[in-house]
Amino acid sequence: MRIAKKLIASGLVAASAVVWAHGDAEHARPRPVKHEQKPWGIAGDAKAVKRTIEIRMTDDMRFTPDRIEVRQGDTVRFIHKNNGVVMHEFVLGTKAELDEHAALMKKFPGMEHDEPYMAHVAPGKEAEIVWTFNRDGEFDFACLLPGHYEAGMVGKIRVVAVTARSKDSRNKN
Repeated sequence: MRIAKKLIASGLVAASAVVWAHGDAEHARPRPVKHEQKPWGIAGDAKAVKRTIEIRMTDDMRFTPDRIEVRQGDTVRFIHKNNGVVMHEFVLGTKAELDEHAALMKKFPGMEHDEPYMAHVAPGKEAEIVWTFNRDGEFDFACLLPGHYEAGMVGKIRVVAVTARSKDSRNKN
């Protein structure tokens, strides 16, 4: 039993080495962006940005806007402004992935990741994500800090498919 507890404890310590603690401090070490394809897109190149969307985060556990529509293939710069007095975050994903991550955040409330589809925003600060929506469909975003997701701090992104016909009409204009 004692050995099992040590193994569990050492596993948690090892696992904690790959996450950053939430807090009000700025993150000092920017890392290279991972360009990993996700069901909702891939990290974008700032030079390819076609649209900038400002998203406000508030302590009433809401995003404004909470419904966004983009075209498939668009690279979007999201600027997240935390107008509240507590930490908030913005995480892109599918509903299933956000549900799973939210459950992990309840178990490990200090957990934070350094993924290109996540922004952790201290009170009064702003952060940005550049994302390319290269797959059509409906996707979600949320603040997964414990209690925030459950309070309704969520939103939807609709990525409209670009057909050959709509590409042709855009090229004529």
